[in-house]
Parts: sequence; C-alpha cells; structure tokens
Amino acid sequence: MSNLKPIDVLKKGPIIPVIVIDKEDDALFLAEALLKGGIHVLEITLRTDTALSAIKRIASKFPDLLVGAGTVLRPDDLLRVRDNLGVFAISPGITPTLLESSKWEEFPLLPGISTPSELMMGLDFGFSEFKFFPAEAAGGLPMLKALSGPFPDVRFCPTGGINEGNYLDYLSLKNCLSVGGSWICPRSLIRERKWDEITSLCKNSLKRS
Repeated sequence: MSNLKPIDVLKKGPIIPVIVIDKEDDALFLAEALLKGGIHVLEITLRTDTALSAIKRIASKFPDLLVGAGTVLRPDDLLRVRDNLGVFAISPGITPTLLESSKWEEFPLLPGISTPSELMMGLDFGFSEFKFFPAEAAGGLPMLKALSGPFPDVRFCPTGGINEGNYLDYLSLKNCLSVGGSWICPRSLIRERKWDEITSLCKNSLKRS
C-alpha cells in the first residue's frame, strides 16, 4: 500500500492482534475470523517458519486488511516482509541500522522503545510513532504518562502484558492510539481452530474500547 505511514497503522483500529501462526493452512481462516470481529490490521510475528507465507496468503486474499509483521529484527527482515506483501513492520527494539533501512526502503516501521534515550534516537531519525515494549515490564501506564511531558507529540502502541483487564486503561491515554496484544487471538485457540471464539473475543473487546 503506497504512502502508508506508521500513524495510519495505529489509527486503523484500537487493537492490533499480535499473532503467532504455526500452520499456513490456518492463515485465511484466522484472517476471516478477525475481520468478522471488526479487526482491520494484523501483526503476524516472525516467530514461526510459516509467518511470511501466512502474510502473503492473507494479503493476497484480503486486500483491505493491513497485514504487517512483528518481531522484525534486521534490515533483511524488512525486505522479506515487503516481498511477501506485508505493508508494515514492528520491531521489539531499536537500532540505527534498522531505522536507516526503513527510511531508505521507505517501508513503514513501528520501532520498539522502552526508555527516553531510545525514543530520542528514534526522533533523530524522524520517527514519531513507536511500539512501547515490553509495556507492563517497562513501567506501564506511569511510564507512558511520564513520557507525555517531554514528548507531547509522540504516539505509542503499547505491547507486552496488555490484556483484557488493562487495555482500556492504556487506550485512555492521549499518547496511545492503539494497543497490541494476543488475548483476542490466543495461540491455543488458533491451534484448536476455534474461529468463532476468536471472533467473539474481538467483538467484545472492540465493543468496550
């Protein structure tokens, strides 16, 4: 998708499912279940051998979905995601090499940060939207509130420890446009192919947000 920006990804929906797909054949069924539940942006983590093929299958079948990759660690990961029709990438951390590559390739990246220093590095490279990870372990709500003072124009998608019990607290913060989490599509339910349960989890979570 041309001209897509990280801010567009964050604004697409308040909840971005963090997905681990073990079997490629589950990809389209899962995407359909998430769409039925009102989800329009997916983060498929590069933690399994089937992740890239799953991204390609979903992006080909559901062009209106924003399908991206998580657990992006190196510049070559960005290229592999793009070559498999992914339209954005999310990293758990931040490195100059990864930031430079994202800018050079003009490929949308949501870099992960957990400290003000990492945030300032991202700002130096022209980034203004970040993944805050691991959210709960890195200070959670108090940390994000503290960051809003010196960095009022920065926006976050907190991920890591986000669940049905606390996601609304994060979404109530002005500097959080969305949250990432696996509670709406647990790996166990994907393995058991309980698509209706996943749809219900999505609908119920979005209804509250």
